[in-house]
Amino acid sequence: MLKAERVKYILQRLQDIYPETPVPLDHSDPFTLLIAVLLSAQCTDKRVNLITPALFKLADKPADMATKSVQEIRDIIRPCGLSPQKSKAIQRLSEILLEQHAGKVPAQLEALERLPGVGHKTASVVMSQAFGVPAFPVDTHIHRLAQRWGLTSGKNVVQTEKDLKRLFPQKYWNRLHLQIIFYGRDYCSARGCDGRVCEICRTCYPLRKHPKKTLKA
Repeated sequence: MLKAERVKYILQRLQDIYPETPVPLDHSDPFTLLIAVLLSAQCTDKRVNLITPALFKLADKPADMATKSVQEIRDIIRPCGLSPQKSKAIQRLSEILLEQHAGKVPAQLEALERLPGVGHKTASVVMSQAFGVPAFPVDTHIHRLAQRWGLTSGKNVVQTEKDLKRLFPQKYWNRLHLQIIFYGRDYCSARGCDGRVCEICRTCYPLRKHPKKTLKA
C-alpha cells in the first residue's frame, strides 16, 4: 500500500470508528481546558478528570486561581504527578492572564506557549479544542502510531507533527488528532500492538513479519 493509499484508508477508517470526537478532558471554558491539559502531562485523562472537580471548586477563573497559594493548588493536584511544578505554573499563569490578557486565555499559539507550564502540545490542544483553530497536537502516542503506520520517520514529535500536517488536509486536523489518540488507546497501545496486531497496522502492512521498532519522541 502506497503512502497516499495509507493516508486515505486511515482517514476513512478512523472516521468510521470514531464519528464523534468529544474532548476527553472535562472542562467548561478555555481556562479550565488549559488547566486540564497542563495537568495531563505524564498523567492519564481519567485521573485528571477525577481531580479537576475539586480544583475548579477551589477556583475556576484566573482571577480566583491567582489568589490561591501554590500549596493549596498542590494539595489538590498531587495525584497527577509533577505537582510542585504544575501547581507553581497554574498559579503564575493565572496571574499572567490577569496582568497581560485581561483575565482571558489568549487565542494565539505564541502567547499560549509563553505561559508557564504550557508547551507547544498543550497550546495546540487549546487552540484546536477551545478556539477551533486548525492544529495537530502530537503526543508520544500519536508519534508512535504515525511511525507504525508509515506516516513519518521523524525522531521526535516536532518532525512527526510537520509530516502529519503535510499528509492530511487541514480541515481534518482537529478531529484527527483525537481519533488517533482514541484508536491508540483502544486498539494500538504500546503493549497491545507491535505494528502487526491491530486492524490498521495489519491493513497498512499486511506482510510485516517483525515488530515495528519506533523511535522515541
